[in-house]
Amino acid sequence: MNKSEAVSIQIVTISSIFIPMEEIREITASETHSVRHPVLRTGKPVETCILPGDEDEDTIHLGYFINCALVGIASLYPQSHPELNAQNPYQLRGMAVLPHHQGHGYGEALVRECIEKTKINHGDLLWCNARIKAVPFYEKMGFDTFGPPFEIGDIGPHYVMYHKL
Repeated sequence: MNKSEAVSIQIVTISSIFIPMEEIREITASETHSVRHPVLRTGKPVETCILPGDEDEDTIHLGYFINCALVGIASLYPQSHPELNAQNPYQLRGMAVLPHHQGHGYGEALVRECIEKTKINHGDLLWCNARIKAVPFYEKMGFDTFGPPFEIGDIGPHYVMYHKL
């Protein structure tokens, strides 16, 4: 080939494949409010997102992030239940996933992480007050119901559910 001949260069572009970054990490109590409020306290003042024990040193708040955006939360409190026998129980509270992210396994991943964190802290029982509509979700995660349904203020009916570790 001499200098006068045209050289054809073929450029091939490869589409970038976007893989979302997902992680569960510890967050502050106040960071939970951006998910707690729209999911668990809809129409109520944001102050209702503040739960007793949120700022305690032993409380653990977890966030599920997709590309740095918080889409799910769960909080763990070293807390006994008066009718459940355990040496080192933890209560799961404020478990929530933003509506448009539900059904993708993020809540399950949060509960699995809560179980692991409870074990790491030598917990032998994880329990929660589950809304009636959440009972099948917790049953799928290995939780059992305890006692009859009961009302929590203006939130609605709940069951105590527990998972022995």
